[in-house]
Amino acid sequence: MGKVISLSEPQSPPDRPSTGGAMGWFRTLHGRRTLTGYIFISPFILGFLIWVLIPAMTALWLVFHDWNLVSSPTYSGLDNIVRLGGDKLFWQALKVTTIYTLASVPLGLVLSFIMALLINQKVRGIALFRTIYYLPSIVPAVASAVLWTWIFNTEFGLLNVVLRYVGLPKVHWLEEPEWALPALILMSLWSVGAAMIIFLAGLQGIPEGLYEAAKIDGADRLAQLRHITIPLMSPTIFFNLVIGVINSFQVFTAAILITDGGPQNATLFFVLYLYRVSFRFLEMGYAATLSWVLFFILMVLTWLMFKTVGQQVHYQEDV
Repeated sequence: MGKVISLSEPQSPPDRPSTGGAMGWFRTLHGRRTLTGYIFISPFILGFLIWVLIPAMTALWLVFHDWNLVSSPTYSGLDNIVRLGGDKLFWQALKVTTIYTLASVPLGLVLSFIMALLINQKVRGIALFRTIYYLPSIVPAVASAVLWTWIFNTEFGLLNVVLRYVGLPKVHWLEEPEWALPALILMSLWSVGAAMIIFLAGLQGIPEGLYEAAKIDGADRLAQLRHITIPLMSPTIFFNLVIGVINSFQVFTAAILITDGGPQNATLFFVLYLYRVSFRFLEMGYAATLSWVLFFILMVLTWLMFKTVGQQVHYQEDV
């Protein structure tokens, strides 16, 4: 006969396998999932630490020091910050960049939006036009600078050839201060293809039923554009606006290759001046101060855009 077990006797719990410390934790399902998650996010974490956080903290430390890349950094207190107030080139660079932003960003938004409307048509060969309009935005910056240097040439540039053909006098685009910045603003319209593609994706996401209902109600194309297209495209417009403002404050390649900040500092953009201070004058402490000023300017502008323009954004469920 089998052994009789009394229900009144306390039963000892079954033996559990030993986890073996940390190695045992990795053998569990939760441990393996956690380790896998950390492995997948490690490239971003390492990239953020190495390329963003550590350089940013180093630049913040350099704000209060003087360093010429050769000798050891020396503590300077608030000298670099106080220097901003009396630096005429700093205010000139800020002025040039602000004018460029106020002119190039709205023009680029309007032009790219109109181009997106034009290529959002179901006609034969439209894919070819989309490709042609987008190609300039992927041309290397150096190649674009060389091309536009020739276009703006005073004697044999394409733009002045066209002006003389229609009976207008030639313009010294890159040689006179009053024309140099407008020339670079005009050049910025060359690369609106990226924003155009984003606008095109937004336009193709609008339901056709809304336009059909508007046509039944007697709305013409202008009314459809005003009451359907623009409200539903407002998130895309807002996105391109924010990205455009941020990019306009970081203009560097065209300025240094075409005008190098001239003539008479008429195209001295903020990032170009930062480059001069850091790698030409080797004033790394003051350059770090300028970089943090640029960061705070972009942070404040982005916050203002979200608080003002961002409140006017409409989504499909709101229409």
